[in-house]
Amino acid sequence: MITIRTADDRGHVKQGWLESWHSFSFAGYQDPRWMGYGALRVLNEDRVAPRAGFPPHSHQDMEIVSYVLSGALRHRDSTGGGSVVRRGEVQLMSAGRGISHSEMNDSESEPVHFLQIWIVPGSIGIAPGYQQKRMDPAALHAGFVTVAAPAGEGAPLRLTQDARLLVAWPRGGQRLVQTLLRGRRYYLHVARGEVVGAQLSLSAGDAAMLENETALELSAQCDSELLLLDLA
Repeated sequence: MITIRTADDRGHVKQGWLESWHSFSFAGYQDPRWMGYGALRVLNEDRVAPRAGFPPHSHQDMEIVSYVLSGALRHRDSTGGGSVVRRGEVQLMSAGRGISHSEMNDSESEPVHFLQIWIVPGSIGIAPGYQQKRMDPAALHAGFVTVAAPAGEGAPLRLTQDARLLVAWPRGGQRLVQTLLRGRRYYLHVARGEVVGAQLSLSAGDAAMLENETALELSAQCDSELLLLDLA
């Protein structure tokens, strides 16, 4: 079964320095039909103006992935973690029993465009933590790469939840085939570009939810950027 969630179906907020699209209920956008998908609780697409951003604020018991599409995102947190996240890098912050952090545009002149993904953790009350890794562009152009997964599976970033984040950067005309497991849920988000398959046609901002499917077969209509969440 495949369910499509188009870019225009999402909640949209534009105020001052921030423009944001919410795939699931978040802040002022609330829809009881869209409270999450399995362990995936939030998927926001944010554009933040130069010299602006989210001042220090707190989170608890949530795994938060920041995925930069363009620009540079400056991160600081109460564990002492701090860095700048750029395109081609992925950050994972485990809020655990409590963490305070800020996310600011690191540029004086260019906006930062990024996705923020919240995953309900598999364990609560753990020590907070911070991870950041650079992805391999050559591998991403070849097909889906597992970027985050539970410990022991060899992914660059470690989740406590039975969930995985896969990323692909197919070029225009490229065909992708990804094996799926029955009994699991999959959430495909098109961050850039356009892809088509036997039962779907998706553009930037669109998503597909897949259940009881055994394979995902896609053709990229142009250079594209895809995120696939594998969820229990």
